[in-house]
Amino acid sequence: VQLQASGGGLVQAGGSLRLSCAASGRTISSYAMGWFRQAPGKEREFVAAISWKGGSTYYADSVKGRFTISRDNAKDTVYLQMNSLEPEDTAVYYCAADPKYGVLEYASLSAKSYVYWGRGTQVTVSS
Repeated sequence: VQLQASGGGLVQAGGSLRLSCAASGRTISSYAMGWFRQAPGKEREFVAAISWKGGSTYYADSVKGRFTISRDNAKDTVYLQMNSLEPEDTAVYYCAADPKYGVLEYASLSAKSYVYWGRGTQVTVSS
């Protein structure tokens, strides 16, 4: 599975961006999917995750109410809608796929659970 994240960029505080993660090589329709981010000098952290059908979603406290994760299995694509962006959201954002849970409506919050990773897209929020 190859994952390609896109949609990052430079935005002012309070603005919005929508990240996309397109899969190729194999369908991700039965995989849990997650978004993680890594700011300079910091460890990679969990942002959001979604189960294979989208019935269960999970968010880090820092983004809850501002970010929304969704997926379109017909397009093998996962999205992260980011609203009310803050300078603290500045980071490289990575999408990841976890094939372990099959058809369970669950997604892990741990980066260690994810097997396939994209190369990341830079999000920079100016104050």
